[in-house]
Amino acid sequence: MTSSITNALPSLGKARILINSPDDVVVVSAVRTPFTKGGLKDMLPEDLMKVVMQESIKRAGVKPELLGRPRSARLLREYELTMSDVQVGTVLPPGMGATVARMAQLSAGIPYTVPLQTLSRQCSSGLQAVVNVANSIKVGDYDIGMAVGVESMTANYGAATMPPAFSDDVMENPESADCLLPMGITSENVAKQYGIGRKEQDEFAAKSQQKAFAAQKAGLFKEETVPVKAHWTDPKTEEEKEIIVDSDDGIRDGVTAESLGKLKPAFAKDGCTHAGNASQVSDGAAAVILARRSTAQKLGLPILGKYVGSVVVGVPPKIMGIGPAAAIPKLLENYNLKVDDIDLFEINEAFASQAVMSIKHCGIPFEKVNPVGGAIAFGHPLGATGARQLATAFSEAKRNGQKTIVTSMCIGEYPT
Repeated sequence: MTSSITNALPSLGKARILINSPDDVVVVSAVRTPFTKGGLKDMLPEDLMKVVMQESIKRAGVKPELLGRPRSARLLREYELTMSDVQVGTVLPPGMGATVARMAQLSAGIPYTVPLQTLSRQCSSGLQAVVNVANSIKVGDYDIGMAVGVESMTANYGAATMPPAFSDDVMENPESADCLLPMGITSENVAKQYGIGRKEQDEFAAKSQQKAFAAQKAGLFKEETVPVKAHWTDPKTEEEKEIIVDSDDGIRDGVTAESLGKLKPAFAKDGCTHAGNASQVSDGAAAVILARRSTAQKLGLPILGKYVGSVVVGVPPKIMGIGPAAAIPKLLENYNLKVDDIDLFEINEAFASQAVMSIKHCGIPFEKVNPVGGAIAFGHPLGATGARQLATAFSEAKRNGQKTIVTSMCIGEYPT
């Protein structure tokens, strides 16, 4: 299944993308909340958004009172900052989506003169928000913008959130009907079609937990994470408390392939997908601020990295998890790159089946992928994960002197 992309292209592209230009789009801050299964269960999406919006502004050194000013030659001469957009990615938008996000923006101190949009590209919504802001900066719409990803799966996830019915005419198309397959079934489809066995999946999942636990124990997530002062109700006593949530609570010590091998399949009697080799249902948010390099330099903003480009590729809905296997080679081809040119890959672990398939298909060494674990360990708050991957990747690259990063996700969503 290894793609020929690994050795087919010259490495001239790497030198090209590492050249800096005043018109580059750069990341000036990237931060996330902890991802939790219970710690943030009583926090609403607008609460989570407010936290990361404020923290991303603080880390970038942005003055909120300047964010809403119109772009003008005078402001540029004075090197004052203008923010012309906030893009919020979310899959399960409560309260009409844009309304709740707008409320969070205003509460965070970003003035009403800064417009806001909510968007959904399913599980890649947070990453798509980053792409939208980057592309708008590239074409000259504005010089700086904020991308946010958020999801409260405690509040808004489940079959009850789905429409009561779908069009019979549309459902006559088999691929349309496949869009309603539970994600766990698509995982089983990928495993069967591409020969990804239970043992291989469990080994990958255990490794994700082991890497994440080691990183958490070493304090490696502190740089990318903002602690959250959370309202929390004790499920046993119903006592309401205010707690500080400062770490991901889905990461487990002592997980092995052998321990995962004892779990029963969740979606088919003869299947291989189960709670231990799939991403966790969780809550969280992340925010990324991007700017034109010349503006960032004039303002003295920190530069974490440069945005180069992105691609989106469609795949059959019944095997939606293979998205990274299709998108990564296309991205590398577009920029004349090889797998060897990339120092770090952040590939979402919706399921071990699709993650393993994608890594093997692209010919990526496993040690280059998710070096501090992935969604199997952290959890996967749907709209937030793409932005989280960037915060994690920049933090990891900084520690290890790495220069090139690829993030990728499969995109699909129907409650399982």
